[in-house]
Amino acid sequence: MDSLDLTTLRDLYDRQLRLGARPDGPGARVERDGPVVRQTGPAHGWNGVLWSGLGPDDADAAIAAQIRHYASAGHCTFEWKVYGHDRPADLPARLEAAGFTAEDRETLMVAEAAALSVPGELPEGVELREVTDAAGVELLVRVREQAFGTDGSDLGRRLIDQLADAPDSFAAVVALHDGEPVSAARLELPPDSDFAGLCGGGTVEAWRGRGIYRALVAHRARVAAARGYRYLQVDARDTSRPILRRLGFEALTTTTPYIHEAGAGV
Repeated sequence: MDSLDLTTLRDLYDRQLRLGARPDGPGARVERDGPVVRQTGPAHGWNGVLWSGLGPDDADAAIAAQIRHYASAGHCTFEWKVYGHDRPADLPARLEAAGFTAEDRETLMVAEAAALSVPGELPEGVELREVTDAAGVELLVRVREQAFGTDGSDLGRRLIDQLADAPDSFAAVVALHDGEPVSAARLELPPDSDFAGLCGGGTVEAWRGRGIYRALVAHRARVAAARGYRYLQVDARDTSRPILRRLGFEALTTTTPYIHEAGAGV
């Protein structure tokens, strides 16, 4: 990591990617609602709160206002992304009291893109293919569904939308062996930011532990550095955090998605 200390880097992240967030796809809009910054978009997109500057006296009212907003927008679910340094300190408890459910906590990790761009070694017979069309999106979604056991149809729709309307806002790559997808990953490229975002990295079970994940990190680092991004950031799961730490990533804070379902807490 460079001369910036981690607290300064975390503040820069907050200013650029939370307070100054841009819509992450076609049809989405980012709005400031008093002490809250939120994104509202299509049902298959990401909808939720990106940042909040709440105190003990206004937190509950702000939470209720966001529940009303997403209900009126017709969204059955939305996310409030809570960071470890967010205030008030009891924000998670207030969200749970309002009907939100916490998902697994992740670690926000950051590294310099240029330092990670050394090519990683792929297993014999494995090649990388950039995702540039619907066929590539289909391969990426297949990996996601096999690696994580979750439905990837909404992700596929979002990526098709982005390829059509904002192809420079992301990059994606699939690792293939004999034409079969075995791993995939994405790179978010927000405008006017020092941070590119690693996301969606997954490998099917039979191919784990062979260095493909590390190779995909290096590939995306090269893309990010070539496009002028100084840092890579990632919300790391427990499974990927040790690998990322060995590659040079450092932890800035934690992130926890709090999910609100329509009717919860009413």
